[in-house]
Amino acid sequence: MTWLTEAHAAHYMAQTCGHLTREYPYKLDLVLEGPDDARPPRELHPVFHGCFDWHSCVHGWWQVLRLARLFPHLPEAALVRARADAMLVPDKLAGELAFLSRATAGGFERPYGWGWLLALHAEAERHDAPWGAALEPLARAFAARFHAFLPRLTYPLRVGTHFNIAFAMVLARDWAVTRDAALVALIDARAHHWFGADRDCQAWEPGGDEFLSSALCEALVMSRVLSAAEFAAWFDLFLPRAATGQPASLFTPATVSDRSDGKIAHLDGLNLSRAWCWRALAHALGAAHPLGPVAESAAQDHLAASLGAVTGDYAGEHWLASFALLALQPPGGD
Repeated sequence: MTWLTEAHAAHYMAQTCGHLTREYPYKLDLVLEGPDDARPPRELHPVFHGCFDWHSCVHGWWQVLRLARLFPHLPEAALVRARADAMLVPDKLAGELAFLSRATAGGFERPYGWGWLLALHAEAERHDAPWGAALEPLARAFAARFHAFLPRLTYPLRVGTHFNIAFAMVLARDWAVTRDAALVALIDARAHHWFGADRDCQAWEPGGDEFLSSALCEALVMSRVLSAAEFAAWFDLFLPRAATGQPASLFTPATVSDRSDGKIAHLDGLNLSRAWCWRALAHALGAAHPLGPVAESAAQDHLAASLGAVTGDYAGEHWLASFALLALQPPGGD
């Protein structure tokens, strides 16, 4: 079985630290309200102006902080802490918060970046450092956006890209459990409403540029909102043939034809995020459930297909280590 090692941690921290403050190339999520808005990324985003785009920079910070906590003795962890001391500070984060006040920023990074910012805040609070306190106003602002948006979203977003609602709800709920009971209740209610009656998922995936499994992310959020017994009953109706490797689309790693194409390279993320989901779902179902060996085999197959792509072309290298970390950490072992 492939799990997180010191070698992974050292490599991913060194690689990602090189991208976190690399300003170009950068893809802005910006509606121009006037000519003065056309400014360099670091002026618009004093902290999250690296890693090609805002959300990748956010989860890049999540990744290196988590690895620095898990492997604090590594030289790369010292580099991470020094970078965090310089960047995760109130005045720079105030600039990120100010960006959200723009009239056209209501849908900024919705919902993927919202969820990852909450995950970053939760990780930062686990360190003996001021980073969590500095991030809290920004985290609370995004939590408020979840509160406002989820009741207005009539239909769930089931796509396998940044708009997937189940993935964002997993990250947001994990943050909210100890910080925002009302958000937990809202996420649980919306998950029940959208997904509670789903049966016999056909899993027509992946799309050609997806990095999340719509089916497995849905199952993952339901594993969070249901009791263990309730989830096992729901899962056996949602994917009734999973223990026999069906539907085959969920057990077959995606083929990545061109890793220099940023959209096609998303499929490496799909393979890594599926490995994470399969391991997490087997953990949630428990050792007695027949899915366990099948899920671990699927996780290994998906890791073998894409773990090597974490380093290589910048199209994937600027973000894939975060998904590798999700896949490589034992469920519940953070």
